[in-house]
Amino acid sequence: MFKLVPSFLVALLASSAAFAHVTIEQREAALGGPVKVTFRVGHGCGTSPTTKVRLRIPEGIIAVKPMPKPGWQIELVQGAYQKTYDFFHGAKLSQGVKEVSWTGNLPDAYYDEFVINGFIAKDAFTAGTTIYFPVVQECESGAHRWIEIPKPGSHEHLNEPAPGIRLLPAR
Repeated sequence: MFKLVPSFLVALLASSAAFAHVTIEQREAALGGPVKVTFRVGHGCGTSPTTKVRLRIPEGIIAVKPMPKPGWQIELVQGAYQKTYDFFHGAKLSQGVKEVSWTGNLPDAYYDEFVINGFIAKDAFTAGTTIYFPVVQECESGAHRWIEIPKPGSHEHLNEPAPGIRLLPAR
């Protein structure tokens, strides 16, 4: 029984550490299809409330639409894509949302979720890779920059890792 207690504590601490970052609910998504990405903000900056969540859309995630949140204002930064991507029914997209920001107030005692919907361009990525969404979390006092992206094949510890999704083959 004594041996179970330390491993239980290790598991509990590891799961607590997972709440210390901006995370994505979905772990995987298929190339060439729609995707809903739910970003979870689990804490503020120390005890300071979160006042803004800003995320950069990776190149190749197209036709992005954010979900409105009561009490929060949404700002979009639009621009040209690096290339033209195939979309549904033969449509082609050459520009769209590049960044989404939600501005409001999320006390440190609570967590919340911020959602976007989009499409993963089939010719933008390779199955098996992970795409990352850099997120800046601004607070009344301070900020967290969840923008660190690991080098391919690296298992290094990152202090403020960007959340990511592993890509599956097209269906």
